[in-house]
Amino acid sequence: MNKHIAVDIGASSGRLVLGTLRDGILTLEELHRFSNGFTEHEGSCFWDIDYLFDQIITGLQKATAHGITECTLGIDTWAVDYVLLDAEGNRIQEVYAYRDCRTEGMMEEVAALIPPETVYAKTGIQQLTFNTLYQLYAHDRNERAAAEQILLVPDYLYYRLGGRKINEVTNASTTQLLNLQTGDFDSELLSLLHLRREQFAVLTAPGESLGYIREQLVSRYDLPRCQLICAATHDTASAVLGVPVQKGRSSAYISSGTWSLLGVELDQPINNPLAMAANYTNEWGAFGTYRFLKNIMGLWLIQEVRRLDGERYSFAELARLAGEAEGFRSLIPCNDPRFLNPDHMIEEIRAACVESGQPEPQTPGQLARCIFDSLALSYGSYLQELEALTGTAVEVLQIVGGGANNGLLCQLTANVIGREVLAGPTESTALGNLAVQLIHEGSVAHIAEAREIIGNSFPIVSYTPQPVPELQHLLERWEALRAPDVL
Repeated sequence: MNKHIAVDIGASSGRLVLGTLRDGILTLEELHRFSNGFTEHEGSCFWDIDYLFDQIITGLQKATAHGITECTLGIDTWAVDYVLLDAEGNRIQEVYAYRDCRTEGMMEEVAALIPPETVYAKTGIQQLTFNTLYQLYAHDRNERAAAEQILLVPDYLYYRLGGRKINEVTNASTTQLLNLQTGDFDSELLSLLHLRREQFAVLTAPGESLGYIREQLVSRYDLPRCQLICAATHDTASAVLGVPVQKGRSSAYISSGTWSLLGVELDQPINNPLAMAANYTNEWGAFGTYRFLKNIMGLWLIQEVRRLDGERYSFAELARLAGEAEGFRSLIPCNDPRFLNPDHMIEEIRAACVESGQPEPQTPGQLARCIFDSLALSYGSYLQELEALTGTAVEVLQIVGGGANNGLLCQLTANVIGREVLAGPTESTALGNLAVQLIHEGSVAHIAEAREIIGNSFPIVSYTPQPVPELQHLLERWEALRAPDVL
């Protein structure tokens, strides 16, 4: 089988991408793209999971029209959000979005029952208000108890397509419920939530075959006969698989999209008190690895600014306007919880600048420059932390994902960190998804070969650092703004 489809769904958009490997070169073709976003109803935020499933079906219908009759298929989405199913496999309730405010105060309530230090030692997962641990703690207890099965979003989409229930490990680790020592759900944390182990499906690793798409779906909608391959279903896990290896140079990555995930790939987790204090996480990766990384509020900031400005400018135009604006005029602490889901992002950014005695950004260019300057300084600060925690100096930083297209942000990052930044590939998440399928099929021997193919197949842009006047002062200024790190 030489046709492979990646279903790649993020918080703001999704797509189905066809991957074809020929003569050592991997090519991509987008079959279908669709928008995504949570909606608010009676004060709560929900995903339209049925809409996402329908979009997968639409994309597969386009694959049929494209002449594809057989293929493999893998799914990746964002993390932490879950679906409760009853004994008949029906959804009990709509799917909460992680930006919902119901988890406010839940970390403190859980901390009164079990020390955060104990949770981190068990799981290695950073404290985030929206972790599944806190979402489930906040969930209606009767609904929780009634759930026959709890699946994360990509697990549920696989179930709808093929009928098999799984909990894929890279995404399951983000729940903050997996124990690093036992390699399974932690019994003490489940007990705290009044949940049973059997309410979760079998932990499943990337690369396992999940069977074929349901025959009734194939015949009803005229779909290709798809063999479902378990991808690294957390989109960050897939994005990291799509990062080309820098031979002979120590490197770190930023998976840059709605979130910026700064980290390194390790063979063993780092879940000591220093890592906990810095709020770094140890998410499980594919092929026995760990993603030791920092969550940074990423392009969500500019996405919201663009939306609230009526989408007058494209992201490329906002980057151009930012390049024309005065640099480092106003800065914000990107990981302040006030920016997680404010009522009005533009007003929130302006208020934060005024409160800290800085000029208020007025124009779209000034707002964009404030965001990009602040992100670059965030990356510089957190990269220093990463090096201290791992004991390894980083020689090159690779930015993958949509943010790799933002030349201004990439150059600012290189300037701040004082090291080369390599930008690309932008499609790293779909590429990592496809890499697992290719390895399963035997077209590629292992992930090192897949990464070499990716590096040879897609353009990478190099940004060399340029001097920044009073850089140390700027870093100190940003550190002074930095809020308690709860993201």
